[in-house]
Amino acid sequence: MARFVRWYGSGPLHLLVLIASFALTGYAMVRLFAVQPLAVAIWFVGAAILHDLILLPLYSLADLSALSVLRHRSAGGPTVPWINHLRVPAFLSGLLLLVWFPLVFRLAAPYPGDTGLSDTIYLGRWLAITGALFAASAAAFALRLRRARRAGRGDESRPVTDHGSTP
Repeated sequence: MARFVRWYGSGPLHLLVLIASFALTGYAMVRLFAVQPLAVAIWFVGAAILHDLILLPLYSLADLSALSVLRHRSAGGPTVPWINHLRVPAFLSGLLLLVWFPLVFRLAAPYPGDTGLSDTIYLGRWLAITGALFAASAAAFALRLRRARRAGRGDESRPVTDHGSTP
């Protein structure tokens, strides 16, 4: 087993899940290409161009801006990594917007008849979900920060030990 992990880089369960995901993706591709091959090919090329040329630079710039603006913090307090508490809800909110943007921005005419809902509710619901995602992330960050501060206060009486660092 150790030899396999050393050779592959992870356990056999990881490899099994990876193979299953590729099999599912291949099955979906075969089914999609059988129905509308040109439309699917155009969609994949357009999605790659949209992501690589437009979205990737935009969210990379947003991430670098957040890092540079929020980098300055006091040196006296405990340090808790915070950036993923900003990245995860922003990513999930962006993913929801990407999937549901025709309904959020009222661009899809046939959907209200199919869902039975008015097209005026989707923007508010997306904003509410986005707010809930950021609130949950802020609560998780506050709990981690509180735990780090409590651990920092409790560790003052104990001697500092060096765990595995090289001189």
